[in-house]
Amino acid sequence: MKRRRVGAVMTGDVVRAQGGTPAIELTRWMAEFGINGVPVVDGDDKVIGVVSATDLERARRTGGSSPDRSARTLMSTPAHTVRADDSVVRAARLMSSYGIERLPVVDEEARLVGMLTRRDVLRLFARSDEEIRAEVIDAIVLRTMWLDPAGVDVSVRDGVVTLEGSLDTSGQAAALVGMARMVDGVTSVVDRLAHRRTGPWRGPERGKEDDARPP
Repeated sequence: MKRRRVGAVMTGDVVRAQGGTPAIELTRWMAEFGINGVPVVDGDDKVIGVVSATDLERARRTGGSSPDRSARTLMSTPAHTVRADDSVVRAARLMSSYGIERLPVVDEEARLVGMLTRRDVLRLFARSDEEIRAEVIDAIVLRTMWLDPAGVDVSVRDGVVTLEGSLDTSGQAAALVGMARMVDGVTSVVDRLAHRRTGPWRGPERGKEDDARPP
C-alpha cells in the first residue's frame, strides 16, 4: 500500500530558537511568520523542547512573560518528535494522543530537519472518496490480497469505507478491514464481510500467485 511519509509533507525551512532566546523574540516570530509554535534546539541543533503560543499566553497570565524570560524556561518538554520516514498516519495519531498541533521532524541523530503541523496532516487527508476507493481496491484487494474484485464491494462516503462480500476465512476478512483502516484519508471502516470458515489468512499460496491474480 502507498504510505505517505512525513518527509514528503513537512515544512523544511523551520524557525527555531535557542534556549536563551527571549520571550519577546518568540512572540515576534510567531506574529511575523504566522506560526503558533517554535522548536527549541541545543548547540548541536537537537530538539530539546517546543514553545507554543499557549505556553506564552500561560506565562503572560501568570505574570511570567517579562522580556527576560527565555525559551528554556517557557518550553514544553519532553519534545515529541517524528522522523521523516515515519508515516503521516503515525504522526497524526501522536498529535491526537498528546493534544498537540505540531511535531518537530528530526534525523537519525535527533537534529531538527523540519516541522509537521496539524494543517499539513489535514491537507493530506483531504482526499476524495473516489481516490480512497481506488487505493483500497488497487493496493489492497488486488495487489496485496490477490482477491477477485467482483467478490468484494468497496464503497466510500465522507472517508468512511464500507466493505461487503464473502471471503474464504475470518482471518482474510479481518486482514482486509485492518489494511483498509490504514489507508490515508480513511476515517473508519464498516465491516459487512461474510466468511465461509474460521481460520487465518496466510496470503496467496507460493507458486500460485499468477493463478490467483484477477484478470
